[in-house]
Amino acid sequence: MRWLGRYLAGTRDKGIIMKPREESFECYVDADFSGNWNKEEAQWDPDTARSRTGYCIMYCGCPIMWASKLQTEIALSSTEAEYIALSESMRSVLPLMSIVEEMHSYGIKLQVGTPKVYCKVFEDNSGAIELSKVPKIRPRTKHINIKYHHFRHQVERGRVSVRPIKTDDQPADCLTKPLNRTLHERHRFTLMGW
Repeated sequence: MRWLGRYLAGTRDKGIIMKPREESFECYVDADFSGNWNKEEAQWDPDTARSRTGYCIMYCGCPIMWASKLQTEIALSSTEAEYIALSESMRSVLPLMSIVEEMHSYGIKLQVGTPKVYCKVFEDNSGAIELSKVPKIRPRTKHINIKYHHFRHQVERGRVSVRPIKTDDQPADCLTKPLNRTLHERHRFTLMGW
């Protein structure tokens, strides 16, 4: 924990550098499948089997919301953990998109020009990407409840596009697990601007 204290003390004069650009939402989503699992504690603490969700929502290239939390259900695969994280992030970003659309309908301009409100979601798990685009239920994913499919019609309408991203380029990675210094600094720059 001392390293965390030293890091916070050394960066206390830093903040978020915002450089607005294209008016749209971007959401970086990641999950750490059962990352806290501990053999010794697993008997008496089932929470060690829970996966961690991490996401960062950007608007105009600036971070406006982020989260890092344990999932409420125990995922049975990395695809399921990633899909649950994708669903949780969409529960945050879709209402924000609706607010921006409503503001524009009342003539409130947030930036110059007429906006096209949409969201690019970056996910590093191909199974979760396929699950969000293809409505087939497969034997390994049939237990995934309708509560996680709520955003599919937004994908079908083109309002949300789920895109692949390499794991090393996924800034939400820093919200789910410890990273080496190089990756941490790369993702910090993407999210914080420094």
